[in-house]
Amino acid sequence: MSKKTFEQSLKQLEQIVEELESGELPLEKALKKFEDGVKLTKSCSTTLDGIERKINILLKDQNGEIEEQPFKAD
Repeated sequence: MSKKTFEQSLKQLEQIVEELESGELPLEKALKKFEDGVKLTKSCSTTLDGIERKINILLKDQNGEIEEQPFKAD
């Protein structure tokens, strides 16, 4: 089974939230969906943390210190 992209995981997480908020799932299915949601949340969080680390590396100055710069959209 191939790993899901961040976007696929986020979309699935949104679907799970909608299903849980509907209140129509039996308790056992709701619990399973909740567990799946927790796993997806951790996966998305890990992905975002990795991206943040990559961005910080790109923003280091010549002395190796992180230099904060505002994001400028073109």
